Amino acid sequence: MRDTILEILEELRPDVDFEKETKLIDDKILESFDIVSLVSELTDEFDITIRPKDLVPENFNSVDAIEKLVKELVEE
Repeated sequence: MRDTILEILEELRPDVDFEKETKLIDDKILESFDIVSLVSELTDEFDITIRPKDLVPENFNSVDAIEKLVKELVEE
């Protein structure tokens, strides 16, 4: 799962070292269009629904946070 998330992120922004970044939203590394694309890719890849209430910075600031969100949604 983590590898797939990293692949998606690296396709969106190949210039970012996602393993090291922990403030992707807070530091404005990911822009709003990146988030829209990321949500779409995650939805397709993992067959999940990311709801508006899930679209908070805490869920997208790092690979760990994204992975945690995806795992929670897969288990629902």
